[in-house]
Amino acid sequence: MEQPIAMNTLSQILEKLRLKGKDNELKISDHGKMQSKSLGKIYKPEDLTIVKTYRFEGDSDPADNSVLYLVEDQDKNIGYILDAYGIYSDNDGPSFDDFLKKIPTENRDEQELFS
Repeated sequence: MEQPIAMNTLSQILEKLRLKGKDNELKISDHGKMQSKSLGKIYKPEDLTIVKTYRFEGDSDPADNSVLYLVEDQDKNIGYILDAYGIYSDNDGPSFDDFLKKIPTENRDEQELFS
């Protein structure tokens, strides 16, 4: 049986997503919805499921602290939402946090997501 590759850094996971054709980044729009430019779709929280969460903490720089959410839409497309912790967050205002809190979570195995 093939051993899973350990993915410890944000760049390793983003590269793995890119190689699998799953590098669809979702960003919050001005209207409080998530938008995937690569898929040309706009999502409400109920359109998505968080299937895996990765947390990264920089050894020397607090600005390196980030969270990567892998999400799946109703058509089984995998994408991701990237955010930094706290004051370093790229996402202004409570709409981003409110949106994330409304997305259902279903933790999946890494092998299933990257197969």
